[in-house]
Amino acid sequence: MAKKIGSYLFPILDSDPPPRVGIARLAASARHADDGHLIQFKSLEVRSILNKSVSKRQLSLAYSINPYRGCEFACRYCYARYTHEFLAPGRSSVEAGTTMTSHDAFEHEIYLKRNAAWLLEQELRHIDPTQEIALGTATDPYQPIERRVRITRSLLEVFSRKSGYRLGIVTKSRLITRDIDLLQQIAARNTLVLHVTITTPDAALARLLEPRAPRPDLRFEAVRKLRQAGLTAGILCCPLLPGITDSEAALNAMASRASAVDASFFAANPLFLKSCSRPTFFKFVQEHFPNLEADYAARFATADFAATPYRKLLSQRVDKVCRKHGLAPRSSDALLTRDIGAAKRPAVNVGAPRQQMLFG
Repeated sequence: MAKKIGSYLFPILDSDPPPRVGIARLAASARHADDGHLIQFKSLEVRSILNKSVSKRQLSLAYSINPYRGCEFACRYCYARYTHEFLAPGRSSVEAGTTMTSHDAFEHEIYLKRNAAWLLEQELRHIDPTQEIALGTATDPYQPIERRVRITRSLLEVFSRKSGYRLGIVTKSRLITRDIDLLQQIAARNTLVLHVTITTPDAALARLLEPRAPRPDLRFEAVRKLRQAGLTAGILCCPLLPGITDSEAALNAMASRASAVDASFFAANPLFLKSCSRPTFFKFVQEHFPNLEADYAARFATADFAATPYRKLLSQRVDKVCRKHGLAPRSSDALLTRDIGAAKRPAVNVGAPRQQMLFG
């Protein structure tokens, strides 16, 4: 048995499925909430919204919050696809007669976490408020469904009543500007740092990499609005893709636009490619950059992370363009609210007027 949405078939579980525990049991009982374009939304009754962070990438944040499970933006490089493996072990969906893995389902089956604000209110009472909290580490908190269900906004309403917390938000969406009123309230009594991810200023390339995310120009404009509202908001040029977006010229173009919108900081990190992401990303490379296929296969044959010499090279390039355009760099992990970089530097050798750099 299966339910068809567009060209996709979402299986209906047997009446007597194998025993499931934890998040898989909760997912099995999740109720249908809505449908989108090739997407099925389900209401998930979770037991906690504040997650203690344990990361192989050695992130320094203490806690993370993800209002959703799965993400509509369908970024080809997304490292969080593996999270759907825990929802229904061994289950697959069917697309045009072929198996859709749980990694593919990450962008087609989205879970909406119920009672998120109530849970957050309870859980914040039991943590040290000076520890880092990141909103949006394994899903975008402002993906399209947020316009209707407003889970992220409900979480911000909780923080707006608190003092002394350290909150970092990461998104690719201009929808964050909807919540400027709450963000200003939070920033007045807490440490708040906003991160807008813009992988490339090239709209055509962005559409291939991040099919359902807003256009790059709209994201730049979102940063401008956040800064005009007096908020600390910077740009993450992440991930940097070898041979595609990692050249000094490409970084310079991004940094010039970041400067044009008065970004609080500019950061860029190399591609981190987990095994769950490789099939989707390698397919993207094969279709659009076939000349780089062998290079990527070699780079990520035995490791998820970029090699140390390459990371150092990119760090030097990023520092150079930050100095050129008077941007504060991120000197630590991009999700932190601490140590976001020194004060803005005077720009040196900036060639084009800012308006031209942003829209030219």
